[in-house]
Amino acid sequence: MTWRIAIRHRTGYRYGGPVRASYNEARLTPPSVDGQRTLHAALEVTPAARPLRYVDYWGTTVDAFDIHIPHTELVVLATSTVETAGPRPAPVDVDWTHLASRAVRERFGELLAPSRYVQEEPEIAELGQSLRTGSTPMQAGLRAAEWTHETLRYEPGATHVHTSSAEARAAGKGVCQDFAHITLALLRAVGLPARYVSGYLHPTVEAEIGEVTPGQSHAWVEFWAGGWIPVDPTSLAEVASRHVLLARGRDYADVRPLSGVYSGQKAELFGVTVEITRLG
Repeated sequence: MTWRIAIRHRTGYRYGGPVRASYNEARLTPPSVDGQRTLHAALEVTPAARPLRYVDYWGTTVDAFDIHIPHTELVVLATSTVETAGPRPAPVDVDWTHLASRAVRERFGELLAPSRYVQEEPEIAELGQSLRTGSTPMQAGLRAAEWTHETLRYEPGATHVHTSSAEARAAGKGVCQDFAHITLALLRAVGLPARYVSGYLHPTVEAEIGEVTPGQSHAWVEFWAGGWIPVDPTSLAEVASRHVLLARGRDYADVRPLSGVYSGQKAELFGVTVEITRLG
């Protein structure tokens, strides 16, 4: 069963003085991919700007915009309506020999290597080898997500957006971004190509039609074992009708919802709000 979900995502920045120019990228437009269908998507910027839309290296829709008038605030409002995807059929599970082949390693080399927030650790490497024992690649990947879910404690405020997988594991707590980064480190140690996914998760399993629900950005992972398998290590909820996919990449650095550079005084984030409404 699929859902129809409306998203309203507002981000605001306030500056210590007039900013003369800013150059920005927003990754806030859900793609129509893997059964998900975007029915409407719009981006409104204040001060007014006309975004240039393109698709980046990882297949994510990017709205790039710049502002060349003095301003002390920047507000970006992304709205979308999405028909979500149902559960994906399980792919044919390949064997470890196939995963170790030159063709697979060349195809997915960037998703097997460490990245900015996903680091190699001896303990993770050892654990990864133990997860392979007696398991198919698909089973090992699912076990990796279960390990993170059982080991890490969910605690908002315990980490920040620049926390690495190693730092979050050492702390033993974090949020969905940290759950995803640790799972990615473990999946790559196992030998499974793995990527970070950003988006939204409707928090209510039996959501009422038309009820506006406060939400937030969410993160999960996908690993390749003959086909891409999505898994949500934070909740272990099935990645299906309640999930809205926004972007994919090696880790959070590739999928930041809003990023950019500017000329002016220090910026202060003064608000991020997400509203999620099930329409059908």
